[in-house]
Amino acid sequence: MTINKNKKIFLKSYGCQMNVYDSNRIKNLFEPRGYSETDNIKDADLVVLNTCHIREKAVEKVYSDIGRIKKIKNQKDDFKLVIAGCVAQAEGEEIKKRAPIVDFIVGPQSYHKLPSMLEEEKKFINDDFLQNEKFKNLLFKSTNAVSEFISIQEGCDKFCHFCVVPYTRGSEFSRSIIDIKEEIKIYIKSGIKEVILLGQNVNAYHGLANSGKQVDLSYLINSISEFEEIKRIRYMTSHPNDMTDSLLEVHANNKKLMPFLHLPVQSGSNKILKKMNRKHSVEKYYEVISKLKSKRPDIALSSDFIVGFPGETDNDFDKTMELIKNIKFVIAYSFIYSPRPGTPAAKLRDIDLSIKKARLSALQSLLKEQQIIYNKSFIGKKMDILFDRTGRHKDQFIGRSIYNQSVFMKSKKNLIGKNLNVKIINSTDYALEASI
Repeated sequence: MTINKNKKIFLKSYGCQMNVYDSNRIKNLFEPRGYSETDNIKDADLVVLNTCHIREKAVEKVYSDIGRIKKIKNQKDDFKLVIAGCVAQAEGEEIKKRAPIVDFIVGPQSYHKLPSMLEEEKKFINDDFLQNEKFKNLLFKSTNAVSEFISIQEGCDKFCHFCVVPYTRGSEFSRSIIDIKEEIKIYIKSGIKEVILLGQNVNAYHGLANSGKQVDLSYLINSISEFEEIKRIRYMTSHPNDMTDSLLEVHANNKKLMPFLHLPVQSGSNKILKKMNRKHSVEKYYEVISKLKSKRPDIALSSDFIVGFPGETDNDFDKTMELIKNIKFVIAYSFIYSPRPGTPAAKLRDIDLSIKKARLSALQSLLKEQQIIYNKSFIGKKMDILFDRTGRHKDQFIGRSIYNQSVFMKSKKNLIGKNLNVKIINSTDYALEASI
């Protein structure tokens, strides 16, 4: 191992929480080699752009950032630029042609090879699928004093027609119970109180228990809750078809599992869901939500929506709006459909952009209205808030409610790591204000 004293690494994550987790692991890999993190790209010796391939805008943003970095690279002798993540996996050769200033390209299942790639300078592109090998070779160090992401499952076998995940992250892979708990133990030593379990299809988790038996997500959640130091557990992102009865029971009986579920539906039209190859129906989605609310009536629901998928009519869109009105989401992520090269949907005839924009505007207005109403319903009530960071203003601290709402409060005392029962005194469009 080469030790590079006083070297600095700059990391930028695009897209999902899984990328944030991966970026933290990349940082951990370089720390023993003498690298410290910097938030000023001009001070960096090594720049890693950990990319997302879900939408076209995300990909173009990467190339735009590469253009800006080129000016910095031209002024420094020993400066390395690495493109990691899903764009690297999907477009490695294209990046090499389009952006020759890039030094190394590494996919999301082989980034543990990055230090040796830089030292040996032999392999320019590494896009092998090495999930088992990757987790055995990662280093784990806490990046937050309160809450940590834990990658428990990667890849997806669903093959939705709009999605690149099966091609960039590979088939479904689940880590063992013992590996996950060993990682959590490291974070507990740093004082964390919350874990957020991550996966492209997290509720399809099927890792091995200590007995060698394959177990599901409900088993894992109950096992993690045995850590006295862990007070809160969350998980994302889920698929409706994998919301098993055992998982629903955990929502009812495990007090450490927070009453919040991110469950993407994508569309309220069965016709569009079929074209998307989602493998669930609107009726199935309603059934899951109904069962969940019977187990945990106060559950807060979040979802994803794709607007303007090829073939979506006004009637299809109206059905999506109807579903939103009926279920009432506390937060949601919505996007205009963007064709991804190599996916089946990319071959379909796209809808006029002006129509997609109009539909997205209407949908987001409804979702925002629901979120505002939901947040206002907590004014005057008391809530348990786990504070995990400072705010932009003096003496301001920010935390999360059990329903995953962002909550801010002023205090002369340091609240980081505190779980306090506070009174909600005001709400904004996207957050709550509290006082003791």
